[in-house]
Amino acid sequence: MKTENKNIHGILAEFRNPKELVDAAETVKESGYSEFDTYAPFPIHGMEKAMGLKESPLGWIVLGGGLIGFIGALTLMIWVMGYEYPMNISGKPLINFPIYVPITFELTVLLSAFAATFGMFALNKLPRLHNPLFNVERFKKASDDGFFICIEASDDLFEEKPVSKLFSDAGAIHVETVYDSE
Repeated sequence: MKTENKNIHGILAEFRNPKELVDAAETVKESGYSEFDTYAPFPIHGMEKAMGLKESPLGWIVLGGGLIGFIGALTLMIWVMGYEYPMNISGKPLINFPIYVPITFELTVLLSAFAATFGMFALNKLPRLHNPLFNVERFKKASDDGFFICIEASDDLFEEKPVSKLFSDAGAIHVETVYDSE
């Protein structure tokens, strides 16, 4: 949506406390909006349910990374020690699972950690070097004592006046239109 040669990013509303923010998130979700997010200085119990968020796929991504590390380590060591470059040391078996435990464990943990890190980057669409909300002076309170919700202009139902009215009716203490920086 364009206004006066400026692109609207969304409408930002501030609320007094976490309870009001959760109630506002439920109201926004029930109104049919899907492109919105909440901002608070600490995690708020029940916010995921109020926003209608699905469970994160990150656990499955980490499990996949761990399985790749586990299977890859065992496969490589069994193949090298048992078939490609066998070494008979003091009559010990060529494929000796107890000696594989430390390396298998380390590669499982390493690839799980990489999967968690890069999975979070991908799921959170990072790195995002700038967000138009950072231009709003009041938004600095989001890391200290502010509770905010923003409906983005990319939402199919977005219209500036109805969204502002929705926030006012939900008890917002401040409502502001946020523009993309150009």
